[in-house]
Amino acid sequence: MHIVRGLMAGLAAGAAGTTALNAVTYLDMAVRGRPASTTPEKSVEKLADEAGVDIPGDETTRKHRVEGLGPLMGIMTGVGVGALFGVTRALGLRPNIFLGGILIGGSAMAATNVSMTRLHVTDPATWGLKSWLSDAVPHAAYGFVVAAVLRGLDRTRE
Repeated sequence: MHIVRGLMAGLAAGAAGTTALNAVTYLDMAVRGRPASTTPEKSVEKLADEAGVDIPGDETTRKHRVEGLGPLMGIMTGVGVGALFGVTRALGLRPNIFLGGILIGGSAMAATNVSMTRLHVTDPATWGLKSWLSDAVPHAAYGFVVAAVLRGLDRTRE
């Protein structure tokens, strides 16, 4: 039963972390006046192509579906990584918030960047410092929020 509680805590922590990641990303966009990344939509397109799945609708409808599916994939990744760390925490892996934040944020960043690199959507080897910071800072916020929520939920059960 403790694994189920860990899973549920991880889902909640992943949702909170995803909210933090999105808030930091949108704040960066607002401060720097930069556009939204198109990599989520490109990933949806590539995944659909590779799976042989047609995204239905006329050109406009299809475009809007892809624009909705891209962020949904990000939410699924954030909640999924949170769930994974909730289960690992239930199994006894309990790093402090600092180490946990780095581990969790780095894992989420790796999950997204490795998959997008394999899909040939992006190539982190070509990124400059601003691109790395635009990716690392929101993922760090994600990691620290997930770690803090997991720890806080542990304390509510003690």
